[in-house]
Amino acid sequence: MATADQIKKGYIDYVLTHGEKPKSVYSFVKKLKTTETNFYEFYAAFESIEKSIWVELTVETINTIQQQEVWQQYSSRDRMLSFFYSFTELLKQHRSFIIYTLKEQRMGLSTPQILSGVKPIFENFADEIINEGLESGELANRKFFSKRYKDALWAQFLFITRFWANDDSAGFEKTDEAIEKGIQVTFDLFQRSPIDNLFEYGKFLSRNGGFKEMRF
Repeated sequence: MATADQIKKGYIDYVLTHGEKPKSVYSFVKKLKTTETNFYEFYAAFESIEKSIWVELTVETINTIQQQEVWQQYSSRDRMLSFFYSFTELLKQHRSFIIYTLKEQRMGLSTPQILSGVKPIFENFADEIINEGLESGELANRKFFSKRYKDALWAQFLFITRFWANDDSAGFEKTDEAIEKGIQVTFDLFQRSPIDNLFEYGKFLSRNGGFKEMRF
C-alpha cells in the first residue's frame, strides 16, 4: 500500500515526465503498484493532489517565518514582505510542477480553483497580521474598509504568483521588485494619511454642528 506522500511524489514525477495528467486513476495506480482504493483513501482526484501541494507550500512558508526569532520584532508590513519573499523562494524548489499546475488556470482577479484551499489559510494569516497592526496603530482603523484589507492582500497574492510564474529574469529579481513595490504601496494605503484626518475633522464638525453654532 502506498502512503499519501508516495502517491503525491508518483503523481509529480508522472506529470513532469509526460507533461500531462495520467489518463485515469486506474492506469496511474497500476504503474504505482497500488490500488484505486488506496488512492481514494487520500485523494478524491488528481486535482486534489495539486491543491494539497499548494496548501502544503503555503503552510510551510507561514510556519517557517513565524518560527524566526526576528518575527516578533517585525512590523505588519515586514511580516507580509517576509511571507512573499519566503513563499516565492520555496516555489523555486518546485517551479516545474508549480508552472504545470498553473498553465490551465485563469489567473485573473477571481481565485483559480487550484488555489481554493490556499485562500482561507492565507486570509487567516493576513487577518492576524492586520489585526495586530490595527491594535498597535500601525494601520488605520477605517470603518468598513478595514475588513477589506485582507482582500487587497489576497489580490497581491494572485498578482505576485502570476508575476513569478512568468518571470524570466536572472534570480527572479523582477519578482522581488514586484513584491517590494506591491506590498509597500498596499501598506501605504492601509496606514493613516491626511485623508483620514480630513474625514475625522468632517465627522467632528458634523457632530458639533459645524460653524452654525459658533459665537464670537
